[in-house]
Amino acid sequence: MVRIYEMRQKEIINIRDGMRMGFVADVEIDEESGEIENLIVPGPARILGVFGRDEEYVIPWDAVKRIGDDIILVDVDSEDCTNEYE
Repeated sequence: MVRIYEMRQKEIINIRDGMRMGFVADVEIDEESGEIENLIVPGPARILGVFGRDEEYVIPWDAVKRIGDDIILVDVDSEDCTNEYE
């Protein structure tokens, strides 16, 4: 069993294209069932990280293939899971 706190310290790697997506920043949980629905990962930084970020990756829980000691492997289309900040 992995705690949410421990997931925040693991890097997300997409096995479909080998992309390093970043670290888990948040999770979405179904309030009724208590199950994790999505992992939220901040997107790439703009211009040296000074101007913040304008998108995030929302990775469905069923895309998670393996949780290791250091990384979480997912299988997603990176473009399909991109979400603009509101």
